[in-house]
Amino acid sequence: MQDLFSSYTFKGLELKNRVVMPPMCQYSVENKDGIATDWHYMHYVSRAIGGAGLIIIEMTDVEPDGRISDFDLGLWSDEQIPALKRIVDACHQYGAKVGIQIAHAGRKAEDAAVPVAPSAIAFDEKYKVPRALTTEEVKEQVEKFRAAVARAVTAGVDTIQLHGAHGYLIHQFHSPLTNKREDEYGQDLTRFGREVIQAAKSEMPDDMPLMMRISAKEYVEGGYDIEESIQFAKAYQQAGVDMFDVSSGGEGPIAAFGRPGTHAGYQVPLARAIKQALEVPVIAVGRLDDPILANAVIGNVDADLVAVGRGMLRNPYWTLEAAAGLRKETTIPTPYKFGF
Repeated sequence: MQDLFSSYTFKGLELKNRVVMPPMCQYSVENKDGIATDWHYMHYVSRAIGGAGLIIIEMTDVEPDGRISDFDLGLWSDEQIPALKRIVDACHQYGAKVGIQIAHAGRKAEDAAVPVAPSAIAFDEKYKVPRALTTEEVKEQVEKFRAAVARAVTAGVDTIQLHGAHGYLIHQFHSPLTNKREDEYGQDLTRFGREVIQAAKSEMPDDMPLMMRISAKEYVEGGYDIEESIQFAKAYQQAGVDMFDVSSGGEGPIAAFGRPGTHAGYQVPLARAIKQALEVPVIAVGRLDDPILANAVIGNVDADLVAVGRGMLRNPYWTLEAAAGLRKETTIPTPYKFGF
């Protein structure tokens, strides 16, 4: 049987274990220039030392007005490559593989003077009303994704993840709640996502897997559910996605007073459904900080990889602690062996 510390190989991606550090925004860029700082270096490299098999660098945006905030990472300029390459090279030194999440916040770009989106619909009353992109501008956004992926490949990453979840731009295009367009990008809600996927693949080595994070369910009235997400995921798979990172929500609140997101493993059934329907590798995420639960997700073949977010924010060495608790073999850095 497979477990959390079994190795995993998919295309050219070879991981020493099934533990993933998911993309989590740090909002720590210092000069609003999108360039990674020493904070980002320490943040990611410490998790590589801490044993994570795959580290996915946080939401990194394709243009300045595509950021959630002015303090987010970007890859719209060649000047942003060296700081990311420094991080990637160091993580490789400590045995972790590295991905990066390429994204555009769309109508949720909080610091943009005028956000852009498929349609001029605000997220809620606290957000700005976005400007609907013209058809030509949508095509320009595809090109911006392509250029950002090319820069990520230059930085030496092992995999690319496109952000198609949590109410950001690709999600906004494939959700009928937010896409009211009448052009080709409204007639086919997956067209923008598929074109971004094809653009990304054109810049990636053949053996590099393309991941996509999706929200498999929207927790709002009139939102789509797992049946609909299986269908758009199939379209994205046919366009070139090799693996799905299965999350949910983003178009409505998830809070601690009874809405989804309050119990451990609440998104695992969604990951399992995508995996089985598409016969595709998936990453499970969401309240999987307990190593016993994370290990069970792999052992029960609900997912191929497990992403641990909050647990790794609290503890860079979550993976080493999990191995000790589960009595699994893993590589412990020599200076830390006395601790185990």
